[in-house]
Amino acid sequence: ARGVPEGNIVRLPIAPGSDSISATDFASLKAQLDSRLPAHTQALLVTWNQPSRVTGACAMGITSALALGYDTRWCGGCNRTQASPLYDSASRRPWTDHRVRPAMMLGATTLEQAQTLINRGVAADGLMRRTGASGTGVLLRTSDAARSVRWPDFLLAAATPVAGVSLRYQDNQGGTGSNVASNLDGLMFYFTGLAQVPLAASNRWLPGAAADSLTSFAGLLPGANGQMPATAWLSAGATASFGTVEEPCNYTQKFPQASVLIGHYQRGETLIEAYWKSVQWPGQGLFVGEPLARPWAAL
Repeated sequence: ARGVPEGNIVRLPIAPGSDSISATDFASLKAQLDSRLPAHTQALLVTWNQPSRVTGACAMGITSALALGYDTRWCGGCNRTQASPLYDSASRRPWTDHRVRPAMMLGATTLEQAQTLINRGVAADGLMRRTGASGTGVLLRTSDAARSVRWPDFLLAAATPVAGVSLRYQDNQGGTGSNVASNLDGLMFYFTGLAQVPLAASNRWLPGAAADSLTSFAGLLPGANGQMPATAWLSAGATASFGTVEEPCNYTQKFPQASVLIGHYQRGETLIEAYWKSVQWPGQGLFVGEPLARPWAAL
């Protein structure tokens, strides 16, 4: 559906059945990949689900390790980590400009799931300009205070007009209302903070939707240490998501900033560009979904 040339497809030997790959084995894998990539390649899509992280002295999400290289500057539990040169960048050619190829994992476990997700991304292209679709975005401050530290950015995002999308800031810090968004039509954005997010699949999602929850292990696939895996958002109907693969602590810089993501996305950038540009310290993170969705593209 995306018309990827055969010359842009690199097949790599991946040992199945483990959520992790050692830093040593990853170095060999990345060397093989780098030697076979066409020089003009600007971004990467990974089609396996495991391993989802690279482990050494600390753990990096495998998409971040593919983009940035494994280095302990990018990970380390609750430490501050290295900032990405792509954060809120104006660049549309990240490899050319920054020597970084942002990577995303498709997040499908079957061929049928992969086809569904890719078709969802294709259906998103130009949707907001082509059809004049109207969507909804939810920025939800839950009663889980530790996981809701992004709320100031949620307020900022909700106050910024977005063509075709009505953004709603929902504040349940006191716990007297609802911690979830459910049964909504045309959902394009859903950002929240809970270990588990019930009723996500009750919403009717627009193609190209982005959604994630600030929690510790959503990127550690498939089980996420008992938390909601990032891939559950894809199963619910979103087109891309994000999660971390080791305990990062709740630094907002380690998680997507909704205002940055939405800003780049509505300017016509792809979903992989918008997601990567929204995370300042991405080393511990895993990006999942269909990377080329562009709902605001001028087709």
